[in-house]
Amino acid sequence: MTNSFTPLIAGFLLGASLIIAIGAQNAFVLKLGIQKRHVFTIVMICALSDALLIVLGVAGFGTFVQSSPNILTAVTIFGAAFLSLYGGLAMMRAIHPSRMKAADNPQTTLVGAVTTVLSLTFLNPHVYLDTVVLLGGISAQYEGNMRFTFGAGAVLASFVWFFVLGYGARLLQPIFAKPRSWQILEFFIAIIMWSIAFKLVYSHFQLAGFFNPAGN
Repeated sequence: MTNSFTPLIAGFLLGASLIIAIGAQNAFVLKLGIQKRHVFTIVMICALSDALLIVLGVAGFGTFVQSSPNILTAVTIFGAAFLSLYGGLAMMRAIHPSRMKAADNPQTTLVGAVTTVLSLTFLNPHVYLDTVVLLGGISAQYEGNMRFTFGAGAVLASFVWFFVLGYGARLLQPIFAKPRSWQILEFFIAIIMWSIAFKLVYSHFQLAGFFNPAGN
């Protein structure tokens, strides 16, 4: 049971770290959450879009990567570097916080909201980098159903985050109006990203025989 939950937790933590990073999509969801307009529709679109891209990455790119050790090594290094960069950017935001502003346009229509969130999702190259490339590539470290368990963890993180953000926005607004709160959040994101990057590289090269704690 422990082995089956390990990739689920890893997928959840990595997915959460990537999704929670402050960006235009999260700001838009936060805005609508504060306004209490079209919240369910918008958070479902965000979560289902992530789920679709994660499944494509895990099912397609993950299989492709696993078929070539050289590609797996390259993706591992790239993934770790990417996670380290994300962590560095999060730490920079923690050190130099800026107040997150959600635009206050109470006239946002459903069509306008859907169009905007789809644009923010599918016209953002980082979305494909995070889900199809990064999560899909990292999932190749797992075999069989464990790969999809990892993907399920990332999908779960997406659903949890967007629903919490959308429906909890009004409660969180007074808290996250303070730069200090974003500092704390960004700090923990940085630590999680760096920890996963280290574990990713260490585990991969340990399996490849570069590390031998037994000294054999």
